[in-house]
Amino acid sequence: MANLKEIRNRITSIKSTMQITSAMKMVSAAKLKKAQDAITAMRPYSSKLSELLQNLSATLDSDAGGVYSTQREVSKVLVVAITSNRGLCGGFNSSITKQVLKTVEEKYSAVEVGLFTIGKKGGDLLSKQFNIAGTKNDIYDDLTFDNVAAIAQELMNLYAEGTYDKIDIIYNQFKNAATQIPQVEQFLPIKPIEGGDPNAVNSDYIFEPSKLEIVEALIPKSLKTQLYKSIRDSFASEHGARMTAMHKATDNAKELRDELLLTYNKARQAAITNEILEIVGGAEALNN
Repeated sequence: MANLKEIRNRITSIKSTMQITSAMKMVSAAKLKKAQDAITAMRPYSSKLSELLQNLSATLDSDAGGVYSTQREVSKVLVVAITSNRGLCGGFNSSITKQVLKTVEEKYSAVEVGLFTIGKKGGDLLSKQFNIAGTKNDIYDDLTFDNVAAIAQELMNLYAEGTYDKIDIIYNQFKNAATQIPQVEQFLPIKPIEGGDPNAVNSDYIFEPSKLEIVEALIPKSLKTQLYKSIRDSFASEHGARMTAMHKATDNAKELRDELLLTYNKARQAAITNEILEIVGGAEALNN
């Protein structure tokens, strides 16, 4: 009977776990819908703004385009790793860790690399391998453009002051609830248009008051929007990953519960059979 009691305790424990994982799945599903709508609506704007900025910057020299367009020799690189503050979201955070290590090994093995983490898990997983230049773990408490813009300005200052010669952002791009794609994007300096004549690209634009004034106003806004889009993408990916992970955890708990119920019923039936055999054996002994 002690064995039966142990099995009953395990079944009760698994049922409690199922309730928790099921509740977490529903919470993440609700948050995912809002986060998905936000990033889906923002992507076209961010993409067009970045395209316009590249087109404008390509027609200006480095002095006129500002310090953010200046291409210089790379000796120090800052990698911005965007992760989550909490776990229980499958391979969401580990995929960023692997991508950071892969990027540094393949592209920046010969230069000094610093790490700027957005999300607690990134610092926890990578602090031993890199020098942490900064952390922003509270951004998810109030994820607004203004709060992200402050972080972007801090990164822009690090580049403008010459502390780092290049800044990359690594984050999970949201595709659907089950799929998140690690992305590596160059944040600074602004990437020039690859191939073609930049003046031809800009032939459809009429600039007023002037290219220079437009670029000076557009560059900071575009960079802040790029970072905001990346964090929004990561935020939606986190909830998608957590919802999927909790769904799988709930299914696994159900399978384990069913197996334990079957084991419990077999053990209970065996115990009853043994008791019956003992009663029958005792009755026969009395008759004899």
